[in-house]
Amino acid sequence: MTQELATYLTSHALMTALMVSAPMLIAGMVVGVLISMFQAVTQINEMTLSFVPKIVVTALALLLFVQWMASKLIDFMNYVFNLIPTIAS
Repeated sequence: MTQELATYLTSHALMTALMVSAPMLIAGMVVGVLISMFQAVTQINEMTLSFVPKIVVTALALLLFVQWMASKLIDFMNYVFNLIPTIAS
C-alpha cells in the first residue's frame, strides 16, 4: 500500500463518515438553535426543554435517512473490499 493510497482511503473514510452523520447533526443543530432562541425570548431555563426535542429530532432524522446512510456505507465498504486484491499484490 502506497502512502498516497492510504491518504486517499483515510480522506474518503472521513468524508463518508461526515456525510453519513450530517443529517442527524444538522437536524439536532437546527432544533437546538430554535429552542435556544425560544428560551432566550421567554427566559425559560429548563434543561429538558432543550434536551428532549433534540433527541426526538435526531432519532427521526436517523429513521428518515437510514436507507441513504446504509447505502453510502455499503458503497464505501464495497470500494474498500474491491481494493484488497490490489493492496495484497
